[in-house]
Amino acid sequence: MTHNEADINRLHWQRCAANDYSVPWEALTTQPEAIKQEWVGDDLWLWPEATANDAVLLSIHGGGFVGASVSTHGKLFGHIAVAAATSAYAVEYGLVPDHVYPSQIDAVTAVYRRIAADRPVALLGDSAGGTLALGIALRARDEGLPRPRGLYLISPWTDMEVAGNSFDTSSDPFFGREIVRGLAAGYLDGTDPRTPVASPLYANHRDLPPTYIQAGEEEGLLDDSLRLAERMRTAGVNVELDVVPGELHTFQMTAGNTAAADDAIRRAGTWLRHTLGA
Repeated sequence: MTHNEADINRLHWQRCAANDYSVPWEALTTQPEAIKQEWVGDDLWLWPEATANDAVLLSIHGGGFVGASVSTHGKLFGHIAVAAATSAYAVEYGLVPDHVYPSQIDAVTAVYRRIAADRPVALLGDSAGGTLALGIALRARDEGLPRPRGLYLISPWTDMEVAGNSFDTSSDPFFGREIVRGLAAGYLDGTDPRTPVASPLYANHRDLPPTYIQAGEEEGLLDDSLRLAERMRTAGVNVELDVVPGELHTFQMTAGNTAAADDAIRRAGTWLRHTLGA
């Protein structure tokens, strides 16, 4: 594969910081090979030509609860599905300001409930999608739903109090503390920022499924991953944290165009195949 080794993810976030959205987010990602897809309303089924198990990777896009969609993330989720040799179902949900907590977690939990009724499910989420993936796992545990087989979290947003020190120490051009506080306020709409399902850093993490977290070393939200991993380990969860040097938030969106993204997705695919085959 030919790689464009320019840091196109950093360029993307620099453009966003300058209020320039002329290059669509999905343009960072190449079209994955060896995969079929089918739209189900606003949701998307993705089927690799070769699958190693009967599980489904329920895939939840990020976007700060104010933007992005299955369309922006469909190619990324396809790359991950191929790497994991696992079918994926990308789910849509409503955005702020028309939809606020708990609308989004209610929507994705309903889809999880339906799919998990007759097959094993692992959860994938990037950024705000990671918030929702963790919320599903917490609800599944507390409400007696089938247990997810695993969680793959990309730059998960876990702290709606926005207390991480990495906002002050990173080179992140976009995700500063004030930006993230504003996004959190819009999503919470007055809900306590330590509400566990809304802000899963503050949840009781006991009995959550095996979890693989990837984050960029230079992202403002890094502490959301670091603190989550520490608290999950303390609760006895089997958790692996992969911090990639020099990378920013959701760098995996450059799949097919950078070695960093492709290598991260390859590692995630290996972890998912092992976890789903266990």
